[in-house]
Amino acid sequence: MSGVFSPTRAKIKERTLRTDKWWLEPAITFGVLFSFVIYATFRAFEGANYYKDHLISPFYSPCLSEACVPEATIFGWTPVSAQIFNFALSPALIILIFPLGFRMTCYYYRKAYYRSFWLSPPACAVAEPHTNYTGETRAPLILQNAHRWFFYAGLVFNVFLTYDAIISFKSVEGEWGHMSVGTVVLLVSSTLLWFYSLSCHTCRHTVGGRLKHFSKHPVRYKLWTLVSALNHKHQQFAWYSLAGVAFADIYVRQVATGAWTNFYFF
Repeated sequence: MSGVFSPTRAKIKERTLRTDKWWLEPAITFGVLFSFVIYATFRAFEGANYYKDHLISPFYSPCLSEACVPEATIFGWTPVSAQIFNFALSPALIILIFPLGFRMTCYYYRKAYYRSFWLSPPACAVAEPHTNYTGETRAPLILQNAHRWFFYAGLVFNVFLTYDAIISFKSVEGEWGHMSVGTVVLLVSSTLLWFYSLSCHTCRHTVGGRLKHFSKHPVRYKLWTLVSALNHKHQQFAWYSLAGVAFADIYVRQVATGAWTNFYFF
């Protein structure tokens, strides 16, 4: 036995002496994340309703498949076949692995789903059901060490989503200088994703974590202080960006199906 089940642990019958509703936070986290997984899976396999009048869903951007709506591609570039082994491949399945990988290996999300899904531990001062602990030294959790590379990939995708937000300033006829509700939705979503990425612990380490002498690198030190300030809000940005990207996809889908009208301000 190891961890909280070790022989040296205090001999109490109760799982915890906490009297507050400690289970509420992991339960809410489980419900929200599980709902997002279900919705994202549905959208990934739907393979439709992701583009309408210069609005493209963040779940499908960049659209690289030959099955993509031509207007949703970047200058018509579709390097990926529409089928693999005679299986129709949704455009979303090609790219979702990267933003998903970034969130799954994120330091905050690890804490969130370790507690809410694996109960490891479910809350502070609450015993977990596992009898041993190996950390992230074995498969599959050793793959969490790939977070740095998913972070870099996430920055590339942020550029694509920013491009999508800029393109949304076109009218239905393709004229520049127009702004709709969809424009605001995509702008907010892409901005929140940038804040989520820039507040990342890996971003903070990449910018200045390896430096031994800040005095010799004043520019990087300034960037490090800015990223460090954002890092304090990383948990909030993680949730805000998740809600933002989900709503952006819902909005584009509703507009694409005709359920909602994308009103223009000018």
